[in-house]
Amino acid sequence: MPELPEVETTCRGIAPHLAGRRITRLVVHDSRLRWPVDADLPASVSGQRVLGVSRRAKYLLIALERGTLILHLGMSGSLRVLHSPPPRRLHDHLDIELDDGGLLRFNDPRRFGSLHFTAGPPADHRLLAELGPEPLDSEFTPEYLYRITRSRRVAIKQLLMNSHLVVGVGNIYASEALFLAGIRPGRMARGLKREEASRLVEAVREVLSMAIRVGGTTLRDYVGADGNPGYFRQKLFVYERAGLPCRRCGSPVRHRTQGQRSTYFCPVCQR
Repeated sequence: MPELPEVETTCRGIAPHLAGRRITRLVVHDSRLRWPVDADLPASVSGQRVLGVSRRAKYLLIALERGTLILHLGMSGSLRVLHSPPPRRLHDHLDIELDDGGLLRFNDPRRFGSLHFTAGPPADHRLLAELGPEPLDSEFTPEYLYRITRSRRVAIKQLLMNSHLVVGVGNIYASEALFLAGIRPGRMARGLKREEASRLVEAVREVLSMAIRVGGTTLRDYVGADGNPGYFRQKLFVYERAGLPCRRCGSPVRHRTQGQRSTYFCPVCQR
């Protein structure tokens, strides 16, 4: 599933091609996404100029002259900027056609992605209104993390993946950050010490920043806006490395199911 680094990579990839361009047409080839695409959406955006592209959590925000498109990649979605579009593939569901002849094409085999339009502030939209702080912004501090862990009877990995508390730290990056911080994913959040909270904030920032630099992580479906896979998989310390030697101490990496998700950790490096 595309997580924050993959969405940020996509955002940076498509922004130069969209900013300043005018949408000539939105073509909905198949509206059956996670939520059906509103039948009025093409008319709402046609003729509008794109003012910019940004990201909030795992959502892409395409700012227009009168409103904002809110796009989520879902579990398997990807966006491609095309100037000589090949014939549509089976799971190409949307085309945003631009005034320079290019288009932005959305492909989503599993149909968990979505596209919405809001005329008001995007921060007030129901999908964004209750999201927590961005992990790479100044609001995500050791003091903040320590404070939100005090009253929660939940494992620290689950807390990191709660988008109401901090956004964009999905399964892969939560596992990797906890390894770098030397904290076991099953530890109770409220048992975290201040120094551990500080290490974990630093680890989350480090892991996400590194993943963005190399284009995210491709495990199965994800490709960036240029069609290339993400290369962070080559740098993973524990994720999907069960039974393989820890890159630091050589002990076998362990796997367990935690909150219905696969969790990986080193029993020696993480306490």
